[in-house]
Amino acid sequence: MDNVNEIAPLVLQIAAGIALAACAGLRAFLPLLATGIAGRLGWVDLSGSFEWMASTPALVVFGVAVIVELLGDKVPVVDHVLDVLQTFLKPAAGTVLAASMLTTLTPLQATFLGVAVGGSSAGFVHLAKAKLRLGSSLLTAGLANPLISVVEDVAAFIGTAAAFIVPLLAAAVAITVMAMLVVALIMVAKRLRTPSPSTSPRILLP
Repeated sequence: MDNVNEIAPLVLQIAAGIALAACAGLRAFLPLLATGIAGRLGWVDLSGSFEWMASTPALVVFGVAVIVELLGDKVPVVDHVLDVLQTFLKPAAGTVLAASMLTTLTPLQATFLGVAVGGSSAGFVHLAKAKLRLGSSLLTAGLANPLISVVEDVAAFIGTAAAFIVPLLAAAVAITVMAMLVVALIMVAKRLRTPSPSTSPRILLP
C-alpha cells in the first residue's frame, strides 16, 4: 500500500508533465505562463528548483512572450521564422514544465526525467508541427496557415488546462495526437512526392 501511495502521485505528475510538454510543442510560453500562474495561486505544487516560475518577473516575461508568439504565428513568413528559432526553445520549455511537476523527486532526478519525457515530447510535437505547416504552405500557398495556427492555439489552451485537471486523460490524448501526427506526416510526405496530373509525363501516340 505504501508503494502505491508513493507511485500514484509520481504517475500523475509525469502525466501532467507529458501533457504540458506536448502543449509547449505547439506554444512554448502559454503552458509556462499557465503553470506559473497555477503555482502562484497554489493550484499546483512546483518542484523547489522551479518555484521561480511563479515569480512576478517570470510571469511578466511569460505573458509578453505569449502575446508575441500568438500574434507572430499568424503572420506569413514570421511563423516559419518562429519555428526555426523555437527548435531548441520548445524542448527546453518542455523539459522545464515536466521537471517542475515532479515534486516527489530530487532536483537531479526531476531534471533527467524532465528531459526524457518533457523535452522529447515538446521537441517531437514542434518538429511535426513545423513540417505540417511547411506542407500547408506548399499546398495552399500559406493561406491555410492562420487557420491552422488558431486551431493550435485552442489545442494548446485546452491541453494545458486538462493537464492540471485530468492529467492522465490529457497525457493519453497527447500521446494519441503524437501518434496521429506521425500518420499525418507520412501522408503529407506521400502527397508531396506524388506528381500532379499536369506535370506527369504524357505519351504521344503516332
